[in-house]
Amino acid sequence: MEGKLQKTFGRSLRAYRRARGLSQEHFAEIIGVHRTYMGGVERGERNLTLKSVERIAARIEIDALTLLQEPEIAPAAKPAKGRALPRDPEPAS
Repeated sequence: MEGKLQKTFGRSLRAYRRARGLSQEHFAEIIGVHRTYMGGVERGERNLTLKSVERIAARIEIDALTLLQEPEIAPAAKPAKGRALPRDPEPAS
């Protein structure tokens, strides 16, 4: 299937970002790219080189192979406009 790995990488990156409560814009700053480019990566629209995959993985300190596998966490639902995503409850001390 054409582009399957691109989409998997994008879903993994989005799951990573959302799990940390980061906006796409802030995450793009961390990675060192423009937010519209990051959106294209997350949607699987960008055909990244292996070097780009490695660079992104290094910036967020994760193994590149992990980002090339389906994320274990289901991507969070998009919040309604003006609403924040619900946070996981804090663990009991």
